[in-house]
Amino acid sequence: MTVPKTSVLVLDCAEPEELARFYGLLLGARVEPAEGDAGLLLVSGPSGTALGIRRDPDRVPPSWPLPDGPEQPHLRILVTPETLDEAGREAVALGARPVAAEGDDCRPVGRTTQRRYADLAGHGFVLAAARIPAL
Repeated sequence: MTVPKTSVLVLDCAEPEELARFYGLLLGARVEPAEGDAGLLLVSGPSGTALGIRRDPDRVPPSWPLPDGPEQPHLRILVTPETLDEAGREAVALGARPVAAEGDDCRPVGRTTQRRYADLAGHGFVLAAARIPAL
């Protein structure tokens, strides 16, 4: 029998409350301390998304994306194709910084199907156009 488990991607940063608030607003999610782990904030979205934010005052933001290297681990946030522009404006209004990268997927008419950003602590994330299944 397999022991029941769950997983959460944890982002380290100097200001976890601020970063958790950013992702909570961006994902339409709630933010609360993890039960039994006072140093971890959990961002839980309506689609079951779970993201952990932990304080690390010595963390150095990554260089992302690397111009001549493979993509680093990052969050990929799916939005419907018709809301990609709006989602990008929302991310920037909340404090995200757009990041240009070689090889971004493009439609034949030249419109990107994904947009790259760095969050408030420098972690990379992508807004990607996709058909999202109904929950």
